[in-house]
Amino acid sequence: MSSNIPKDPSEGSSRSTTVDQSHHPAPLSRYESQKRRDWNTFGQYLKNQRPPVSLSQCNFSHVLEFLRYLDQFGKTKVHLHGCVFFGQPEPPAPCTCPLRQAWGSLDALIGRLRAAYEENGGPPEKNPFGNGAIRVYLREVKECQAKARGIPYKKKKKRKSQIKANEEVKASKLQAT
Repeated sequence: MSSNIPKDPSEGSSRSTTVDQSHHPAPLSRYESQKRRDWNTFGQYLKNQRPPVSLSQCNFSHVLEFLRYLDQFGKTKVHLHGCVFFGQPEPPAPCTCPLRQAWGSLDALIGRLRAAYEENGGPPEKNPFGNGAIRVYLREVKECQAKARGIPYKKKKKRKSQIKANEEVKASKLQAT
């Protein structure tokens, strides 16, 4: 027995499952999730300022204030100059020095926020997260934390054999052309 009543597309047809699936985007990667969460956190920070700051008014000084604000949630012990454990990578006892955000965490955060700014319509030339003052601040944090922990951050020098090999590769490429 057949009827001329059109079937409701949501009633079990294979078509409805493909329509339903299109409403569910693929899950975000860990990086994309962090970037979205960081962007929302920064936006909320700007809204909570007195007076609130719009994204179009945001500049590098707001970003620096945000980074300093985040220090209160840090988990990295940074020994002060007067601390007996200053410069010791593994202190033998606890001390009262403050916890701060680790340099690597701040560096990664700025990278995600810089990308999110442009993805949300911000012009690259006005990106407050790419300002030179932010790079200087991150470098200072890195050096301060390295000194406090007694771990120097130094660029590794290329070995002579590695330099020589690179020169040979370049020379062979020139001969091939």
